[in-house]
Amino acid sequence: MLRYAVERLVQAIIAIFGVLTIVFVIMHLSGDPTLLLVPQDASAEMIAELRHQLGFDRPIWVQYLEYLGDLAHLDFGISVVQRVPAIDIVASRIPYTVMLATGAMVVAIGIGIPAGILMATKRGGWLERLLTAIVVTGQSVPTFLSGIVLIFIFGVTLRWLPTSGSGDFASLIMPSLALGAISMSTFARMTRISIIDELGKDYVRAGRARGLSLGSVVVRHVLRNASIPVITIAALEIGNLLAGAVIIETVFAWPGIGQLAIQSIQARDFLVVQVIVLLISFVYVLTSVLADFVYALVDPRIRLVR
Repeated sequence: MLRYAVERLVQAIIAIFGVLTIVFVIMHLSGDPTLLLVPQDASAEMIAELRHQLGFDRPIWVQYLEYLGDLAHLDFGISVVQRVPAIDIVASRIPYTVMLATGAMVVAIGIGIPAGILMATKRGGWLERLLTAIVVTGQSVPTFLSGIVLIFIFGVTLRWLPTSGSGDFASLIMPSLALGAISMSTFARMTRISIIDELGKDYVRAGRARGLSLGSVVVRHVLRNASIPVITIAALEIGNLLAGAVIIETVFAWPGIGQLAIQSIQARDFLVVQVIVLLISFVYVLTSVLADFVYALVDPRIRLVR
């Protein structure tokens, strides 16, 4: 177990390092941020002086090595635009994104898994057809479009919910629904497939032969055995929700790290973007590693091997 954990840790560090390198190069090739920080009538000398102060006149490989050295000392740098520590800017937005991602995951799991169970156990009936239509719709509609539709129906037409901002719990409902719709469909489809696969196995037929009802067999045996693929999806969807938050936070003017990422990219605020990418990469890798360990807890037959 310890050896496996060390190997996964090394793999995680390599993956995060690779992502940071790619983002660093792309951001520095996207343009010179000093041109956005000076007045339109600024002279060439003024631009050159500001570029020197910010360190952007040095070779990119020198800037990259300095950035890695700062990271080694947990120094995430100073925002080019706001001139405050980049980590402080991102940290102030994290609670909003956590609230949104949590709400979306509640929607995805709370609706998706029960829907998948019903679709698997009620095959051929009207309920399965209804749930299938809902799942396909949730999977097909783009996130930004579902957000706009929700705003039009519940915010503009019915005036039940606020259309933007983060004032209270009501402001969280529509963004959570829009962000969790695709993940809900993914959970439903994977749960359905896993349960149908388990229902065809011998232990289910043996349980039914002993007089157990289908519901009892599903609850007592099938759900646990069918949970491995669902755990994998859950680990991936946590990272996908953070990525999808970029769109939803923009549509609903939700002040999380997704909205901050768009603003920072537009302003070419390199260090803030790199902190956001580092955070999302860390969450992706962490959830993937944790999922591997949960496998062994859910199903003792699984062993962590190389």
